[in-house]
Amino acid sequence: MTYEIPKHIEQFGKDIQENQLRYHNRRVIVSKEFTFDSAHHLHLYEGKCKSLHGHTYKLQTIMSGKTDHRGLTIDFADMKRIAKERVIDKLDHRYLNEVLPPMNTTAENMVVWIYEQIHDALLEEGHYPNIRIEEIRLWETPTSYAAVTRDMMEADENAG
Repeated sequence: MTYEIPKHIEQFGKDIQENQLRYHNRRVIVSKEFTFDSAHHLHLYEGKCKSLHGHTYKLQTIMSGKTDHRGLTIDFADMKRIAKERVIDKLDHRYLNEVLPPMNTTAENMVVWIYEQIHDALLEEGHYPNIRIEEIRLWETPTSYAAVTRDMMEADENAG
């Protein structure tokens, strides 16, 4: 494989115009993943997780939206900032039973709380409804995760 040096660097306003930046008007999926380390224990559970222990959690945020005039759905840096401010900074290297609202700190409970935190940020910052959460996945171990989707959350809101 050989590396070719570009003969010409594309220049905005000369080689490409602003009305060309947005290639399509379709909804697309964007995703960002994070890890954080936390300790917790479970109540009314018989097994190893009954005792205080820790995990390296993996969080995946999956969003969708149409692109703006630049061809961007949401800046990955904004996705990172929102997840960091609303979730990671609150949970990383913390005792989950102490920092989360009163709940059994199962992945199933936590993933709904995480969805709510990120959804609220999208609302507050004016990204919603163009940018919507499609799914939040929370891995407790490399092979075990809990997930919630927008359809699931909206169905529960409409049923209640």
